[in-house]
Amino acid sequence: MSQHPAYPEYQFTGCDWFPEIPSHWKIDRAKWAISSCQNGVWGTDPDGEDDLVCVRVADFDRQALRVSAEKVTLRSIAERESAGRLLQAGDLLLEKSGGGENQLVGAVVEFNQSFSAVTSNFVARLAVRDDVNSRFLVYVHSHLYSGRVNFRSIKQTTGIQNLDARAYLDELIVYPPLCEQDAIARFLDFKTAQIDALIAKKNALLAKLAEKRMALISHVVTKGLDPATPLEESGVGWLGAIPVGWTTKRIRFLLTMSGGVTPSTGNAAYWGGDIPWITPKDMKHEALSGSIDTLTDEAINETGITLHPSGRVLIVVRGMILAHTFPVATNLVSATVNQDMKVLNTDMNNQYLALLLKGIQPIILSLVEESAHGTKVLRTDVFKNIYLPVPPDNVQAEIVGQVHRWLAGLDAQVRSVESVIDRLREYRSAIISNAVTGKIDVRDFLFPMSKDVKGARRECRDSRTTEAIN
Repeated sequence: MSQHPAYPEYQFTGCDWFPEIPSHWKIDRAKWAISSCQNGVWGTDPDGEDDLVCVRVADFDRQALRVSAEKVTLRSIAERESAGRLLQAGDLLLEKSGGGENQLVGAVVEFNQSFSAVTSNFVARLAVRDDVNSRFLVYVHSHLYSGRVNFRSIKQTTGIQNLDARAYLDELIVYPPLCEQDAIARFLDFKTAQIDALIAKKNALLAKLAEKRMALISHVVTKGLDPATPLEESGVGWLGAIPVGWTTKRIRFLLTMSGGVTPSTGNAAYWGGDIPWITPKDMKHEALSGSIDTLTDEAINETGITLHPSGRVLIVVRGMILAHTFPVATNLVSATVNQDMKVLNTDMNNQYLALLLKGIQPIILSLVEESAHGTKVLRTDVFKNIYLPVPPDNVQAEIVGQVHRWLAGLDAQVRSVESVIDRLREYRSAIISNAVTGKIDVRDFLFPMSKDVKGARRECRDSRTTEAIN
């Protein structure tokens, strides 16, 4: 941040998140920046008459700090309920309920869409005063969120975080002169757009690496390591030709599947022990050495839940199955599973089986259906009838060894790219905080300007000259 100058004079505030601000800035309650705070409404199912877009927390673009129009939700909102609730460009939307294990409730974004909309009952509409720049204000709230200032106003109930909006809006924020708010907002829009473009490029690279990873696995588990090996038709339509010496067998003849259960959640003696209890939410890695929730020996002894030895292949059969991803993992330690999981017991090389199931994901995903509750469910009865290519045991071991060596190189590239993305996000957060707290003076920042921006800059300079004379 050293390329941006500091302000000439500062004042101490006594506020932890705005400890020192430019001497001519003001600090006051966040509530004075808005003219109203209004809760949303959910309405009923769309009926074609009173339908309106209802902005949910899921529509928050937390990076751009705006509302996404990618997948809007229509609800029937009676006119008596929508009156006075229709969103205006520049309104801020405050997340009042939601959050999660790794994400606090209390995010704030700006509404910048042209369609008519209201907020859901989990989101409050903050109407910004005319003498405050709404874009500057959303960056201020981003700074508060990054500093977890909202944590003080969160009430935890029934697993859902609820934000006390009144308490949150009573927190202190800064009020630079309006022309400086405009300048800071323009600066941050420009800088964050640059950073976001870099992040998008890195994410595109990650997507290509993921495609390369999947293509590599898929090819090797169906065609082998040696491209010179002669092939013969497998008789399986989707599989095509396989190396000579390989066979094909239905899954039902290669393995058995064991399920799990959920011990009584009301019995505290069953929970918090040393035994992993793996559920779909743990299946974010390919090798698992633990789980979010754990069981005690008492749970194993009294419920009859099976403790599976390490090295088993685990799959998800209900929930957490995404459009292009079928979770497969192996357990590095003895573990139990819940009812949404299956543990595969086979005489094959377990690591090869895991690779094979990853390599034929499109085939498996074609068997996934959606339940009445919207949960993704794998048709295990049909799954068992899939034909798999089966190499000789020694070839399975060779494939596992070589693929793991290749994947180690790809995974190193992925970690390197992810590290760059993390640093870019940290820089993005830092530059927002530095600008809205006045650590850097961006009033004279040079970037491509329209005539309107040039005029605004002259106006801000004129006001600074007037302040100096007075």
